[in-house]
Amino acid sequence: MVDAAQAASLLIGVTLREGRIEVNRVRSPVIESGPAGAGEAIVFIHGNPGSRLDWSDLVSRTGGFARAVAFDMPGFGEADKPNDFTYTVSGYARFIQGALGRLGVERVHLVVHDFGGPFGLAWAAANPAAFASVVLINTPPLAGYRWHALARAWRTPVVGGLMHLIMNRRLFELALGRHQRRPLPREAVDRMWHDYDGGTQFAVLKLYRATHIPKTSLLEALLRSLHRPALVVWGRRDPYIPVRFAEAHRSAFPDAEFAYLDDSGHWPFLDDPEGTAAAVVPFLQRQVGRLRT
Repeated sequence: MVDAAQAASLLIGVTLREGRIEVNRVRSPVIESGPAGAGEAIVFIHGNPGSRLDWSDLVSRTGGFARAVAFDMPGFGEADKPNDFTYTVSGYARFIQGALGRLGVERVHLVVHDFGGPFGLAWAAANPAAFASVVLINTPPLAGYRWHALARAWRTPVVGGLMHLIMNRRLFELALGRHQRRPLPREAVDRMWHDYDGGTQFAVLKLYRATHIPKTSLLEALLRSLHRPALVVWGRRDPYIPVRFAEAHRSAFPDAEFAYLDDSGHWPFLDDPEGTAAAVVPFLQRQVGRLRT
């Protein structure tokens, strides 16, 4: 039960704290809210393009009842973008584990988006004792997903590099705004474009070319055996991970709850923060502090 003070904090959010962590010589900025140092936390994992700041609104809102944490993944946002980082799903999963260790987080409620889904779920499968629940927001299933056209270009030698050579602000905005009924906030678009530098472009090509989506996945079977609570949130107008893939998450989370946002695209937490929070916050309130079964 949420008391009046907690309800008020959920409505207006709480103040964000800023910090920085370093994992294997890779530095990354962090935002968080809620009780500092708590071992149980809601951990937000962004996708491509993205950063911790994608989650500012939800980190603020969930800080009213839990510790909430978001950090930039290597190669993205304002994190370090070293050429020798392992830009693979397993490399990012290891980075998440290292980051959680630096932050002192031992029990995790994941909130993931886009490629953050494979990163976070790979971490969860490797760390089942720490994995408590998950919110999946427009993230590809672990098996059976078909790459969208832009991803196919990135995965193709020479073509991917040429795509980045011709990329400019106008083309970038067109890609972000594709099928968007509600325009993304200008400050979010500005930030994504600023962050999409040569280091991020390198990371994107390495990541997409190293990632192969199978027809079936052992990770799905492992996660299914854990019976963890899950919420799937989907902007129905997503041109990159179409809504038909939402139900595929039942393979890993057969008892998942679903929330669809009819007018949202690939970034529902940006184009409809209220609608996204209305689905995500109550689910997380039920999970935080819940005893394992």
